[in-house]
Amino acid sequence: MEKPKIIVICGPTASGKTGLGIELANKINGEIISCDSMQIYKDMDIGTAKPTEEERKMAKHYLVDFVEPNERYSVSNFKKDAEETIKEILNKGKQPILVGGTGLYINSLIYNIVYKEEKIDLNFRKELDNIDLKELYEKASKIDPEAIKKISQNDRKRITRILEIYHSTGKTKTELEKESRHELEYEYKIFVLSMDRDILYERINKRVDMMIEAGLIDEVKNILGKYKEFPTAMQGLGYKEVVEYLENKISKYEMIEKIKQESRRYAKRQLTWFRSYKNAIWLDGIKNTKEENAQIIIDNM
Repeated sequence: MEKPKIIVICGPTASGKTGLGIELANKINGEIISCDSMQIYKDMDIGTAKPTEEERKMAKHYLVDFVEPNERYSVSNFKKDAEETIKEILNKGKQPILVGGTGLYINSLIYNIVYKEEKIDLNFRKELDNIDLKELYEKASKIDPEAIKKISQNDRKRITRILEIYHSTGKTKTELEKESRHELEYEYKIFVLSMDRDILYERINKRVDMMIEAGLIDEVKNILGKYKEFPTAMQGLGYKEVVEYLENKISKYEMIEKIKQESRRYAKRQLTWFRSYKNAIWLDGIKNTKEENAQIIIDNM
């Protein structure tokens, strides 16, 4: 029996995934499931480049704007929510379209990785909290060089996770993910939206400037004032740099340049990640219009 086909549109930050997803959804009676680990959070609109209210009226979006910034939301939570949403869309006779750039989220679905609940060793976590970030990164690099390639040197949360997994299971995160892959319920058709690197970096720089002009600093102030506990989401790209600025650790100029630099580095890691998808079809976001790319997707279904 033929498996239902699920479209995946992924790509680096600022490559135009949202616009392409909406264009495609309107052409094929589709609905969009966000695969973005930051767009899940409420009150975080500017820094996450979340689809606007107007864009969400143009096409139905799921898994956007539904988690409090100080709540923990894991990949296993996402997988469960996304699979339920896929079924909901299919039951309506519509086409599910996964759109986003968070590789872990996408992998959880396209490889059907089953995540086991692990007990967190709070004492070990406290030990890690007292270790310098650079030393922490070096430890994780020795234990799981494959996983660390995909993580920023400044992403303490994910670096810590690599060490915690190895501590609690005796296996690396990479090993566990390979062991946890199960037979697929759907046929995932993967399309990677990309463009010349210089153009992409220019788009990233412009996007950061627009975020600052749109009120990113005030957005961060609002979140920090609203939640008593320090929000987990504030460790996200763009947000942690604004927090540093608000704490007078860096100047406004340094904050902006740091966000741009880290965003470019993130885009580079995303492209490396998506190159591992052997059957993916790559779409040019500059030479082709979003209408043309949508048609390429339709022709390859």
